[in-house]
Amino acid sequence: MTPYYDFKSITIFHGNWQDVPQELLKADLLLTDPPFGIREARGKNKTRTNKALAKDYGNSNWDDEPPSDFDLLQLRALTTWQIIWGGNYFVLPPSRCWLIWDKENSGDFADAELAWTNLDKAVRIFRYMWNGMLKEQPEERWHPCQKPLALMKWCLSQAGKDIQSLVDPYMGVGTTLVAAKALGLRAVGCEREERYCQRAAMRLEQEVFEF
Repeated sequence: MTPYYDFKSITIFHGNWQDVPQELLKADLLLTDPPFGIREARGKNKTRTNKALAKDYGNSNWDDEPPSDFDLLQLRALTTWQIIWGGNYFVLPPSRCWLIWDKENSGDFADAELAWTNLDKAVRIFRYMWNGMLKEQPEERWHPCQKPLALMKWCLSQAGKDIQSLVDPYMGVGTTLVAAKALGLRAVGCEREERYCQRAAMRLEQEVFEF
């Protein structure tokens, strides 16, 4: 498979990660936010907030089904350390270290999100407002499940200084890769929706990083 984007140790593949040679996906860290299988891509955000202000992310099927247990097992085998957002939706081993993102939300949005990890440390909490139009820092959203850049940088800080490379097989608009670039890490991302690959590439080409 030819990379969609490949520059300065950051590579994007447009397509399913299963179609990428496994040797290209091996990394120190798996940091990803897989589909939860809750049909978030079907416009659910419009029912949770002021319809006049709700952003239209389109209607797609990428969140109709979560990854299989076997998919997650394969991905974990390719990496030493793992941080998997939405870990409470998947069948994963017991963990002493969950990462908790307190979104300081209101209304029908989740108060927090959980990431399963195999990190050898205690539970950690990151408080960062991401409540519709209300955000801790200004940051444009192009994806209904987009995570803030500050959150992904925090995840990398939790993974430790020995991490030199990461893979995100469900990269969306590339927030994980932008965080990796800011910290000088090698990173590979995969995304089946070309419009998200395009947006991720545009973000990575920015001379000034987002805050």
